[in-house]
Amino acid sequence: MLSDTIAAISTAVGEGGIAIIRVSGPEAIQEVEHIFKSKTPLSLAESHTVHYGHIVEPELGEKLEEVLVTVMRAPRSFTTEDVVEISAHGGVIAVKRVMDLLLQREVRLAEPGEFTKRAFLNGRIDLSQAEAVIDLIRSKSDRAFSVALKQVEGSLSRRIQDLRYTLVETLAHIEVNIDYPEHDVESLTSVFIKEKSEIVMNEIDRLLKTAQEGKILREGITTAIVGRPNVGKSSLLNTLAQDNKAIVTDIPGTTRDVIEEFVTINNIPLKLLDTAGIRETMDVVEKIGVERSRHAVNEADLILLVLNASEPLHEDELALMEQIRGRQCIVILNKMDLPQQLDLDIVRRYYADELIVPMSVKAEEGIDSLEEAISGLFFSGKIEGGDLTYVSNVRHIALLKKARRSLQEAYDAADQMIPIDMIQIDVRMAWEQLGEILGEAVGDSLIDQIFSQFCLGK
Repeated sequence: MLSDTIAAISTAVGEGGIAIIRVSGPEAIQEVEHIFKSKTPLSLAESHTVHYGHIVEPELGEKLEEVLVTVMRAPRSFTTEDVVEISAHGGVIAVKRVMDLLLQREVRLAEPGEFTKRAFLNGRIDLSQAEAVIDLIRSKSDRAFSVALKQVEGSLSRRIQDLRYTLVETLAHIEVNIDYPEHDVESLTSVFIKEKSEIVMNEIDRLLKTAQEGKILREGITTAIVGRPNVGKSSLLNTLAQDNKAIVTDIPGTTRDVIEEFVTINNIPLKLLDTAGIRETMDVVEKIGVERSRHAVNEADLILLVLNASEPLHEDELALMEQIRGRQCIVILNKMDLPQQLDLDIVRRYYADELIVPMSVKAEEGIDSLEEAISGLFFSGKIEGGDLTYVSNVRHIALLKKARRSLQEAYDAADQMIPIDMIQIDVRMAWEQLGEILGEAVGDSLIDQIFSQFCLGK
């Protein structure tokens, strides 16, 4: 497949100021030159130059589109192959005309993620960098974008490579000791193996400590807004989203289904779920909504329990607090601008003061306190700092844990003075597991699965 020349639309399909068609492969320049006319033939163009001209119908010579064409010659391109990017007018018809002409030639439509896949297979980036490209595209906050960009640039890769280098040194000393025991190259004792294993394990532990934060930055926190009808759940969603996403009325039970909205609070992406008010009801439609609300509560990473501070606690609310006991939860005492009737001492039996946030959603008071409570619950404060190396990918986390276990077994074996040729197996296994993060010795099926998540044209 790497011998094929591929093409795809790299910008969103639809109306816009510009659309870009990317062509990559050994015949990319020749194939585009066949349908592109300008003062300078593309075959004579230098790398990283832009050329003005027209897309023409080869047989009739009819001009179909006015374009700019960028030439990037191998290996100085994203895929390390010859790459040509055609910048056409944005619009479905213009792009379709250009693509149709290309696909009539010896050019095929690229698969999802195939440009990035070629960059990986051609050695320009490793697998962890390729996976970070997806995170870059899907970033929902500035912080998530910065973390993904660092990984694309290789921040995680370099740390993994350093760990593997330490293990290679250890394996080399083990091999020398096994093959040439008469040569005392270095005293390879159990202490030496334990020291090296401990160094790598400590660094893996530091990376794994970032896993929760990295996963949150990558995927967001699924946050269910729950409570009885008419306590202000939909108003809270609209306030946080700064848009009228949910219908708000004085009629209890207005929300009948789960409404989703992404927001960013203190650089933390939240997937907000506005749920139907949880109460006993005979209304068939509302009953379905209540069941969906209970399901959302079970699936959520964070629960925002909204209570009406101007009313006494209801039996349904007490039952709900009992149901979600032990979960990550922040209690919002809404309508604090009205005379308070809620017994706060009862709420304090379930939640600490830092997890109870007084608010008036209507007056938009207490929003800052809610943001601080969310940050403190998941990050022990706002996310900051210069080191943006976070482990966010589930595959990476699993492999780091496996490598950690392998090294722990090597450490324990060395501590028990087990022969070093047996210890070597565990050290080599850890080295291979770390290598899988970078894409070394991974199967074709895994590679295909990873790149199938990309959009077409990336």
